[in-house]
Amino acid sequence: MSVEVSTDASRLDVERIHRWLSEDAYWSLGRTLEVVARSIEHSLNFGAYDDRGELVGYARVVTDHATFAWLCDVYVDPSSRGAGVGTALLDAVSARLAGLRLSRTLLATADAHALYTRYGFAPLAQPERFMVRGTPEH
Repeated sequence: MSVEVSTDASRLDVERIHRWLSEDAYWSLGRTLEVVARSIEHSLNFGAYDDRGELVGYARVVTDHATFAWLCDVYVDPSSRGAGVGTALLDAVSARLAGLRLSRTLLATADAHALYTRYGFAPLAQPERFMVRGTPEH
């Protein structure tokens, strides 16, 4: 399968993304459509499309475009897993963020460490310096 990645938010199928995140993604189960739509509106979005133009993967980045980014909501449709969609998304995210020359990009994952390690992510060197406010969703 060939994969095209686009940052054009107008191409995104928000209802599909909502379904993926609210029904299947362990980190966002139950997230409302309104919250998904608002998060898309205020983020840098990456949609992965198959050769028919169908959305098969998604990732978003929350960033100030100067010093910091948070990579989140990376999701590949189950029917497209193993076909390079995740790699295509991360290639596009990495290329876009490289141009910003950010000091730090963070993410949280419970199950995809091998993928993210290939893109330079590593465990926090000094986790005692990081804190969180709020209750983790999962």
